[in-house]
Amino acid sequence: MASGSSNGVLRPLLLGILVLGCFVTLFVMYFKPYEGWLSGPVELVSEHVKNLISTKRDKNPTIVLMWLWPFGSKFDLSVCSSLFEIDNCFLTADRNLYSKSHGVIIHHRDISGDLSNLPQLQRPSFQKWIWFNLESPTHSSKLSGIQKLFNLTLSYRLDSSIGAPYGSIVPAEGEENFVPPSKNKLVCWIVSNWNPQHVRVKYFNELQKHVKVHAYGRAFGKHISDNDFMPTITSCKFYLSFENSVHKDYITEKLFNPLSVGTVPVVLGPTRQNYEKIVQSDAFIHVDDFSSPKDLADYLLLLDKNEEMYLRWHSALVASKQARRLAKLWKQHINKRILSKTKVTFPSN
Repeated sequence: MASGSSNGVLRPLLLGILVLGCFVTLFVMYFKPYEGWLSGPVELVSEHVKNLISTKRDKNPTIVLMWLWPFGSKFDLSVCSSLFEIDNCFLTADRNLYSKSHGVIIHHRDISGDLSNLPQLQRPSFQKWIWFNLESPTHSSKLSGIQKLFNLTLSYRLDSSIGAPYGSIVPAEGEENFVPPSKNKLVCWIVSNWNPQHVRVKYFNELQKHVKVHAYGRAFGKHISDNDFMPTITSCKFYLSFENSVHKDYITEKLFNPLSVGTVPVVLGPTRQNYEKIVQSDAFIHVDDFSSPKDLADYLLLLDKNEEMYLRWHSALVASKQARRLAKLWKQHINKRILSKTKVTFPSN
């Protein structure tokens, strides 16, 4: 998860994922409520219910309460109807509605160490608590006692109760002759969390010995504002999409930001096979494909001299809007995923 100058870019992501929470609580309607929800079997109801997402058949709205504002960022929550035509789902941050809420989204980072800021009132029998986290295990403090509190997990992990990746690439509408924006730099990197012990920093230090990298951030005395964040990425042929930690499925906006502006991401994170579960194989360059940073640098310099090779990475695909991507993801989830038992697990690797 980025901070600093990329916060403005991440706001739509957070909004989209919170909207997904509205879809999540439709579990209340899709699955028969009962005691012992965590360990007992769940039953699918009729096909009629699956169509409720885009209809107005349910007179009583599903209420989803966001207990804590993620990262302290506040934004308009009245988007279920306007963006997704879901008139029977209501997102709110009003804690006075706790006892009526079907789902309560609780953001991991904003829980205090002693869990004192969790809801203290008795939980209604119909209510589901949703553990929400976008950070990797490296940057998520372990809190004892939470395993038995939550009914669902909502995170970047694809094996979450509801997987919410940071983005995706989708087929472009119609045929497009792709013309990349003007590029005046070869390789760029914007980094807010600089730590000499991070794998990505060590790799960068070796890479820059063989190819010029335009690096930005406090560590380089070059602050990038929100307004300049995406234009800077756009100006580069390649962008170092280096994750701050390496964990399964932890593939963040660092990949999707460059893809959305016609810049080739050079990724450092989980395995290539893991990336290919989310984006197609030729949409990125993986550092693991090269025996050394020097070999990677030589390849980037080669692509710089060969326009045809440089453009080969691009297919008729575009980075999707996260909120709309999540709506499609949820529809796929309820239409294709048959659950015989729901088990809540928390990422640890």
